[in-house]
Amino acid sequence: MENKYCEYSVDGKTFEAYLAYDPTEGKKKPAVLVAHAWAGRSQFEIDVANTLANWGYVGFAADVYGKGILGTSPEENGKLMAEFMEDRSLITKRFGAAIEALKEQEMVDAQQIAAVGFCFGGLCVLDLARSCHPDVKGVVSLHGLFVPPQHQSTGDIQSKVLALHGHEDPMVKPDAVLALEQELTERNADWQIHTFGKTFHGFTHPEANDLNLGVKFHELNSQRSFKLTKSFLEETLNK
Repeated sequence: MENKYCEYSVDGKTFEAYLAYDPTEGKKKPAVLVAHAWAGRSQFEIDVANTLANWGYVGFAADVYGKGILGTSPEENGKLMAEFMEDRSLITKRFGAAIEALKEQEMVDAQQIAAVGFCFGGLCVLDLARSCHPDVKGVVSLHGLFVPPQHQSTGDIQSKVLALHGHEDPMVKPDAVLALEQELTERNADWQIHTFGKTFHGFTHPEANDLNLGVKFHELNSQRSFKLTKSFLEETLNK
């Protein structure tokens, strides 16, 4: 496996993504952008990019906050995320720039791109689908937030959508799940939502262990969710 860091800029601000891929086949590969949780791009997202590379993709752990910016507490994380919750257009702008940087990588098949996101990143990839980004063939939200943006795009959603959700997630109540189903149906999306019983927010993250925040790692459902993600990507992208 080969890996490197890639810098790109938006409005004069520098961002840094981590890229991983297997160079042995010597051909362009489909690529999967990884959208980080509310703390910023961490080792967790780097590990996901490495997993994607092992599956045969170019894994690209992107950055929405800026190079080197990471939260170190729930309070800091909330402040970092708040700017984007207040102005959701920033999400599509910055991840749009990340996708352009990804497409420029010589080993990437620019016609075969998907995105996966965790927690806040799950909301980000859903927003990419909602915005009808022309380069994103499919998105996977893992314990993501479902709240729609203030100003919705219109028209059919072209990206396939898979959302993996814990039923006990206090941040996404059952009515929010139903609302997303209705939203995706009204916009003619090819969508799936899988709900895991007795499962809280953050269930794929081994360090998630704070029921006061409603977050708890669930090893079995983490394994299930990655199997579902792998199958979805195989269906969505041509390898």
